[in-house]
Amino acid sequence: MASPVRVRPPRKSAPAEPSRFDRRLNEILGHATEVFCEKGYEGASMRDLSRASGMSLAGLYHYFGSKERLLYLIQKHTFSTIVEKLKSRLEGVSDPEQRIRIFILNHLEYFMANQGGLKVLSHEDEALKNGFNSEIASIKREYYRICLALLEDLKRANHLDFNSRTAVLSLFGMVNWVYTWYNHRVDGDAEELAQNMGDIFLHGVANMEGNGRRKKPQLSS
Repeated sequence: MASPVRVRPPRKSAPAEPSRFDRRLNEILGHATEVFCEKGYEGASMRDLSRASGMSLAGLYHYFGSKERLLYLIQKHTFSTIVEKLKSRLEGVSDPEQRIRIFILNHLEYFMANQGGLKVLSHEDEALKNGFNSEIASIKREYYRICLALLEDLKRANHLDFNSRTAVLSLFGMVNWVYTWYNHRVDGDAEELAQNMGDIFLHGVANMEGNGRRKKPQLSS
């Protein structure tokens, strides 16, 4: 029986040192994410964001203009980061199943480390207006297309027949709501959870043994 495909962690390289401006911006976006997570976008005020970030209300309006722009920056940073990380991790990997498992692991690793951000993105998906939503929608479409291409590659390589759109949206349904139920004590870390989710998504619960591997098909006599 073949062992399940396991995703190797990416090679680590020395990250570029963020500037003081970038560090401060990330801090403000982190505080804003916490406020939106706790109060919801509609329930949060610029005064709430000012108190949480430690920036004066006047300064917050000067640099960001509105809470909508802060939500836009949170979403842009999140989706741009996850797409860039995914592209980097997919480089040099040709096996279609392995590439899908990398997609799952990349998504879970980021959002399990930023569960508040995932809640904000899931709950405030339609909050952006006034042109802010078009750029975010473009990045999200790119992310969707990457996943769709991964599923199409799997179909071709294994001569499978399934609806790729349904498969992609079902996979997003699996990984996007982790924050509502994840418990590290019973669900494991990101790698373990990604392994289990990948096994279920790629092979189905009916074909899994207790050890998480595919069942050997029963041959008729």
